[in-house]
Amino acid sequence: MQGDPHDGMTELDGPSCWQLLAAAEVGRLAVAVAGDVEIFPINFVTDHETIVFRTAEGTKFSAAVIGPRVAFEADGYDSGAGEAWSVIVKGDAREVSMTEQLPEAAFAALFPWHRARKDRVVRIVPGSISGRRFPVAAHPPY
Repeated sequence: MQGDPHDGMTELDGPSCWQLLAAAEVGRLAVAVAGDVEIFPINFVTDHETIVFRTAEGTKFSAAVIGPRVAFEADGYDSGAGEAWSVIVKGDAREVSMTEQLPEAAFAALFPWHRARKDRVVRIVPGSISGRRFPVAAHPPY
């Protein structure tokens, strides 16, 4: 981890990034769609330093598995410590095949948050991961 003494921001190493992601529940998936960028909130799990999520057939699924690259971000805030963090994963997404096994606990955690069917499972295989932790600034007096 490296930090800047002027702003208190600390760059996180890979293991620290994965530790934070493993404890998070919600992130954002960014994909290219028809020459533009779309961002979707997703609930996810980590599995062997990959991101796994469920989705339905549609724009998110198609763009994720057909597109050349995706980006994923999750962040959090520790009010007790007065710190926030952000982790970004960039990589390739692919559909998890029926023969590929996910740990039972990981699959159980991939329940849909709404009633729509989410029959497709997608894995993001990272090309890069980066993260930062930083103190949250006090509210300005104005």
